[in-house]
Amino acid sequence: MSEPISTSTADHYIWGDVCEGWHLVRNENLSVIEECMPPGAEEQRHWHQRARQFFYVLEGELTMQFDDRAEVLSQREGIEIAPGISHQAKNCSRADTRFLVISQPPSHGDRQT
Repeated sequence: MSEPISTSTADHYIWGDVCEGWHLVRNENLSVIEECMPPGAEEQRHWHQRARQFFYVLEGELTMQFDDRAEVLSQREGIEIAPGISHQAKNCSRADTRFLVISQPPSHGDRQT
């Protein structure tokens, strides 16, 4: 049986020099990460060969850029991204955004640019 977890007890990491992540679930079948992205931050556009992802905004606003469109997600909104779909998460707002990234299977080592 697992123990309760939070950002104060989860494995923490920094990415892109200014963004933070916390591994809430990390096993061979599933990854759940809470991330915090400050204003103006963005990840590199990429896609996953195997991982299906779901991004869910907890606070703020997150822009998901796709090849043909951008979707702006507000608090309590999410979007599913199928394997093979090129995407890029951006914070185009003036405040931090916090969101969950749920990947099945985990996306680590599955990122293609």
